[in-house]
Amino acid sequence: MTTSTSSNDTTAMPAAFLGHGTPMNALTDNVYTRAWRAFGQRVPRPQAILVISAHWYTNVSVVTAMAQPRTIHDFWGFPDELFAIRYPAPGDPALAAEVAEVVKPTWIGQDRDTWGYDHGTWSVLVHAFPEADIPVVQLSINAEEPLEYHLELGAKLAPLRERGVLIIASGDVAHNLRLADRTQQRRGFDWAERFDDSARELMVTDPGSILKLRQHPDFRIAVPTPDHFIPVLYLAGLAQSAAQVPEVIVDGYQFASVSMTSYVIGI
Repeated sequence: MTTSTSSNDTTAMPAAFLGHGTPMNALTDNVYTRAWRAFGQRVPRPQAILVISAHWYTNVSVVTAMAQPRTIHDFWGFPDELFAIRYPAPGDPALAAEVAEVVKPTWIGQDRDTWGYDHGTWSVLVHAFPEADIPVVQLSINAEEPLEYHLELGAKLAPLRERGVLIIASGDVAHNLRLADRTQQRRGFDWAERFDDSARELMVTDPGSILKLRQHPDFRIAVPTPDHFIPVLYLAGLAQSAAQVPEVIVDGYQFASVSMTSYVIGI
C-alpha cells in the first residue's frame, strides 16, 4: 500500500480545514496564503493527501482514482493568469481504494475519468505544497446526504491519518457571495462574524457538537447553500474521533461575507 507507514510510527498525520475564499488567493500573497504555506512547512511530509473540497458538490459519494488528475478551472470572469495555473500532482488509485474500504459499510465509488483537482483543492495546495510532488485524491461532497452523514464520514476517515495521509477539508464556514462587498478584505459583516465566532467556540471546545450551528440565528444567511459549510464537518468528525481539539491558524474575512478561518488538529 503506498500510504503505509512504519509500525513504530504512532503519531497520526495532522488534518486541517482551510477556508479557501476567492480563487484569486492562488495568485495572491496575503495573510491567508502565508498561513497555508506555513502549514505546509510545519506538517511532516505526508505519504499522500486526501482533500474534501466544497467545489466537488454532487449527488454521489466518490473519490478520484485516476493516476494523473487534471486541473479544473471551475469559475469564470477571472484573469487569464489564473486559468493558466496547473497543479500536476499525481493521483493515488491505491489510496482511493483504501478510502472506499476504510469507511465501509458507507459506499464510496471510484472516479477514474471524470473529475480532477478543482480550485478548492489547488488554490490552497499551490501554497501549502508548491512542488506538487505528493499524491492527491479528492473525495466528493454528496449533496443527497444530511449533514450528519458528513460528520460521521469524517470520523470514519480517521484511520487514514495513522497511515500517513494528510486530510484537508477546503471550504468556508460562512459563505454568501450574493451579499459580498468586494471592497472589504479583512472585516466581516456582523452576521458573518457572529456565526464564525460561534463556530470557533464549538470547534475549539466540543467539535462533535458542530451541528448545533443549525440553530444559530444567522445560519440561513451564513450558509445559504451547504456546499462550503460541509467541509468543516469532516474536520470536526476527525477531531471528535481522535479526541483532539482544533487550533485556529488564521482567521479573517473576504468580501465581508466569506469566512477565512482555518483549523488544524494534530500539530
